[in-house]
Amino acid sequence: MSQNLNKTMNGTQSSNCYWNPTAEKIGKTIAYCLIVLVSLAGNTVIGIIVYKTKTMRKPINFLIVNMAMSDLLYPIFGLPRDIQLLYINSWLLGGSLGQALCKLVSFLPYVSLGVSIQSLVLIAVDRFGAVVFPLSSPLISSKLCPFFILTIWILVLAFFSPYLFAFKLVEDPGGLSCWLHWEEVFGESSSRYNYLVSIGMIFNLIPLVLIATLYITIYVKLKSQKIPGEQSANAGQQRQHRERNVLKMAIAIGLGFAACWLPYSIVLLHSVFVSDIWSCGFQYFSFFAFFMIRINCALNPCICFIFSRNYRIGLKTLFR
Repeated sequence: MSQNLNKTMNGTQSSNCYWNPTAEKIGKTIAYCLIVLVSLAGNTVIGIIVYKTKTMRKPINFLIVNMAMSDLLYPIFGLPRDIQLLYINSWLLGGSLGQALCKLVSFLPYVSLGVSIQSLVLIAVDRFGAVVFPLSSPLISSKLCPFFILTIWILVLAFFSPYLFAFKLVEDPGGLSCWLHWEEVFGESSSRYNYLVSIGMIFNLIPLVLIATLYITIYVKLKSQKIPGEQSANAGQQRQHRERNVLKMAIAIGLGFAACWLPYSIVLLHSVFVSDIWSCGFQYFSFFAFFMIRINCALNPCICFIFSRNYRIGLKTLFR
């Protein structure tokens, strides 16, 4: 089943399903190139803006930069491989170098996505503390922020390390291929099923529920806040504008996260518990699911520029 799932991940479709190979290659190539350009440009600019703007060197922005740097791993290591597979369905390098690249190119995109998701959780936690407990010490202070960032990377690297050992370069009749072999790590036991389910829980369901809960709590808190004294029309408008921005940010983060990850979670659980993964419906849905997680690396910088005035100002200053 691991080899079948690997083919599905790489976008290989069954000949029994209607699929235009030429249109698929052209469409995927254009889409992947756009994702690479937007991700590389957007995430790099995010880092430069925070580095050059002293007033933005705060925990919340450091977490956003951490998310941006993790998002760079996928367009650098993952998407070029995806584009190559559209035209050459074999591994180009052999030997020790090819084996190492097979593992890294397959392993680092998972790290990228895992770090990005956990960074989003910490960003939500930071905003929760700032709004709900404004007079208390920040939940993520400037001193603790580097510790949290380092912890994220260590935990994600450790958790996804089985992928580093499971991917292996093998020789097929058509040439070299980089396959996912869970037997190399878990053998024939049911541990791999528990591991895959835990990925869906820890890096999909739980973060989604936590982020949604935190931002809903933030919105409720802002909605119930009373502004003391006589309020001018301008002050009331500012309060309403702030509430709308918080609501938009909550919707953007929650829906963006869900849109990119829930389809993948469904595919993952389906591949674990259902033996037949070659139905046309599953293949079409898998294509959509894996395309959405590719979009994730380009989505986060777009959200930052859309909802943060400071980043928009920094962008304008950068190009003056």
